[in-house]
Amino acid sequence: MRLVVATCQVDYVGRLTAHLPMAPRLLLVKADGSVSVHADDRAYKPLNWMTPPCSLVEQDHPENPDHRLWVVENKTGEQLRITVAEVHHDSAHELGIDPGLVKDGVEAHLQELLAEHMETLGQGYRLVRREYMTAIGPVDILGRDADGVTVAVEIKRRGEIDGVEQLTRYLELLNRDPLLAPVSGVFAAQVIKPQARTLAEDRGIRCVTLDYDSLRGIESTDLRLF
Repeated sequence: MRLVVATCQVDYVGRLTAHLPMAPRLLLVKADGSVSVHADDRAYKPLNWMTPPCSLVEQDHPENPDHRLWVVENKTGEQLRITVAEVHHDSAHELGIDPGLVKDGVEAHLQELLAEHMETLGQGYRLVRREYMTAIGPVDILGRDADGVTVAVEIKRRGEIDGVEQLTRYLELLNRDPLLAPVSGVFAAQVIKPQARTLAEDRGIRCVTLDYDSLRGIESTDLRLF
């Protein structure tokens, strides 16, 4: 991984356009080829990024000889153009192969059970793939609803705001893929905290409460009249 702290301007040119004026920022260049631009806030969420497969070319700026130009281009021709006015730090670090996220045993079993019983999410839902890999990690379940719309499902034992933020990042990335877009989100958990539900619904993400015993085919022990 390469870490560059630089005063830079960033322009995204493609299906959408975006502009970040000149300011100090962190540029991350990962071994998979992805490039992301970060500010000193917003926690982990980048201001802009380009996912692999893409290429990075560093060159003299055609209009300003005192600046450098990074051109990051993906296979569809979209570009992330970074004008670097001053480099404050530039270092590279070998991180090696990451062992990946070790899921809670219950979460892993919930994922397996929900993949087998997609109808829990609604009539006509079907599985596409478990652990659908993206540049920022695996989506628990990728499926399609009754209308054929792609659905990304994030599964937690206890649904909190961090889980909603995680699913939001996946959705932003998946919706850049024309073969998948539009992609809707489902946040599924045994218990969903009110703050997490509010945030999810505000972002258009549907919340589903999972009954672990019901998914396993075990009769509920709750008292009932019938």
